[in-house]
Amino acid sequence: MKKEAQISYEHFKNSSELSDVEKKLFDRAKQARENAYAPYSNFLVGCSVLLENGEIYSGNNQENAAYPSGLCAERTTLFWVAANFPDVKVKKIFIVGGPKESDEKNPPIPPCGACRQSLIEYETKQNENIDLYFSSMNDEVVKVHSIKDLLPFYFDATFL
Repeated sequence: MKKEAQISYEHFKNSSELSDVEKKLFDRAKQARENAYAPYSNFLVGCSVLLENGEIYSGNNQENAAYPSGLCAERTTLFWVAANFPDVKVKKIFIVGGPKESDEKNPPIPPCGACRQSLIEYETKQNENIDLYFSSMNDEVVKVHSIKDLLPFYFDATFL
């Protein structure tokens, strides 16, 4: 039996189409991207997270000469937030990434597979969807209303 999966998402041609909160998250992720430590790949990623209490936190990718010892921006940010606010739900996550010398022609950069798995863990843990936005330096944004939209056949604790 053949089945199909559909992914629901929103596309914004530029950040001017975002709400005020979304613009703030976009700006914070862009700022965090500027401080990324990526001397090997020269691929900078920033991430911002909106918590249910209204607080916004951000982080960026951190590389290491001993690959794969570094960590992506999404996990750096999410792990810090979870360690410091374990019982506060994540409402929105915004990711901005691209080459250091971006020519602003790159499409929106989605999270890698490892980050998707980590993101689904927290969405499942809090039993509530997380809005995920991803962009590049060209100001174009994609939004999904759940990490499950990017990882429909996800693995979680129910399999253990």
